[in-house]
Amino acid sequence: MLLIIGSIVVVACVLGGFTLHGGNLLVLWQPTEVLIIFGAALGSFVIANPIHTLKEVFSKGMRLITGSPYNKAFYMDLLSLMYEIFDKSRKQGVMSIEEDIDNPESSQIFSRYPAVMKSKDLLAFITDYLRIISAGNMATHELEGMMENEIDSRQHELEEPAHAVNKIADALPGLGIVAAVLGIVVTMNYMSEGPEKIGLSVAASLVGTFMGIFMGYGFVGPASIALEHASKYELKAYECVKSALVATVSGQAPQMAIEFGRKALPTDKRPGFQELNDHVRST
Repeated sequence: MLLIIGSIVVVACVLGGFTLHGGNLLVLWQPTEVLIIFGAALGSFVIANPIHTLKEVFSKGMRLITGSPYNKAFYMDLLSLMYEIFDKSRKQGVMSIEEDIDNPESSQIFSRYPAVMKSKDLLAFITDYLRIISAGNMATHELEGMMENEIDSRQHELEEPAHAVNKIADALPGLGIVAAVLGIVVTMNYMSEGPEKIGLSVAASLVGTFMGIFMGYGFVGPASIALEHASKYELKAYECVKSALVATVSGQAPQMAIEFGRKALPTDKRPGFQELNDHVRST
């Protein structure tokens, strides 16, 4: 929703101001300039990035429109899942969760939290470390260090789409200049056709510069920042799991272990203590 609102404000203010200043919107419609700028941007984007980054940019770009799944409700489900696993392990023994870990799709506990199940990488993170814990041969500080290393690696992976889009945002003004220069080259062919023809051609060329700067700073650059924010919310889910797992390995009760996880969440998405307690009891 914020993406749509922000885009409307940018377009309305820029084009509205141009119109109020006496400009003709039809002059800004230059399909050849669009082809040059965005075609070159797309091509350079494909050259610069591996295929998995291209897929991630598309996937995460769609999330900017539909909304990030890593919201307060997701975090509450995640903590409730951790609580159920810890509680079962505490009451029935560590080996009792082995089947849940090995086959989360058929587990009665995991299947109650479809939002978490959809996050395959996070699900693998949870089950891998529960499996390590169930083996019972790793010290708490070693487990925490291993999780921190994986989270650092995951952070770099999550930030790749934002960095890739940001580089294209930086390139768009330059590509706009390329389109403008090519337009001026075309204008040279009209030197004998009078000032009106030349003026229209120069105006079309300058539209290329405008489009490159406008799209780079008005849309693509802000989109890269939005992708970066989205990656931070996803990363917080991993940190939440890490804190809860370390707490339970240290001997904390399930309710206290998920409190450690809750405190690792960002304040704007963090459920309250009683709110989480009620949610856990209701599942």
